[in-house]
Amino acid sequence: MLESLSENARVESIRASNAIEGIEVDAGRVELLAREGGSHFRSRNEREFAGYRDALDELMRKPETRSPTVGFILHLHGRLYSHTRAAGGSLKLEDNYIRDTDEHGERQVVFTPPAWRDTPFMLKELEDRYREATEREVAHPLVLVSALILDLLAIHPVIDGNGRTARLLTTSELLRQGYGVPRYVSLEQLIFESKDSYYDTLYASQQGWHDGAHSIWPWTDYLTTVLLTAYVKFESRAADARGTGGMNKQARTRHHVENFAPATFRIADLRSALPGVSDPTLRLVLNQMREEGRVEVDGVGRSAVWRRRTQ
Repeated sequence: MLESLSENARVESIRASNAIEGIEVDAGRVELLAREGGSHFRSRNEREFAGYRDALDELMRKPETRSPTVGFILHLHGRLYSHTRAAGGSLKLEDNYIRDTDEHGERQVVFTPPAWRDTPFMLKELEDRYREATEREVAHPLVLVSALILDLLAIHPVIDGNGRTARLLTTSELLRQGYGVPRYVSLEQLIFESKDSYYDTLYASQQGWHDGAHSIWPWTDYLTTVLLTAYVKFESRAADARGTGGMNKQARTRHHVENFAPATFRIADLRSALPGVSDPTLRLVLNQMREEGRVEVDGVGRSAVWRRRTQ
């Protein structure tokens, strides 16, 4: 059961963390690219997808996680771009800006990170202060992790890939602090599903950052909520798996739809809840249940919404 949950979380994490940044690959290529060693690429997006795969696999398979040093942060960044010609693993050599698109489609600067010349000092200071804070246990580990990631994203130390590097470091540091759920539930997928809140809370917590007048709590509340949601999902999926022991994949799907799925759901929800069950099997069972009058569907394709019918 745990092996199946782990593999599903792995694929979701690779796909979702890239998708947050607009880096997507064809659905039919995801499983192939997620395989260890897959290296026949059709696009730049596929190369970056594979880079996240390699970095995440390294985190999950190492018996001990590394502390968040400057060297380790740049190592993760280097892994992201290891299949491209980009200069992964290097600090930025020009200033960068965090932009957002307003309701009129205009790109606006919402936060200005420190100048590139200040980045080496600020990143090393972050490493040292975080190490000291954790050693002295000045706050709960989750508060310290959230502050670490907030500062890393504010410094924006590399020219591209800051968000993905920060999400990898989040997973790494949560594992190092004893929070094992990222092995079995994708935090990146939960962030992707709530990315408006992700960006809104980051923006809120970065206001006044340069003057030390910011509040970490909007971001901290968001990150701890994501972690709590992951544990709830893990418990639900584990219970579902225990209740379907000995069932084949079609029976597992039917059991889940009838007993655990929300009243309205999409194929993606079932894919997440039923690791190891292919999309064709999910659709086969749903179509059978529709013919039986147990579910109904609105729409087609990815936007299709399924509903359980009251018997």
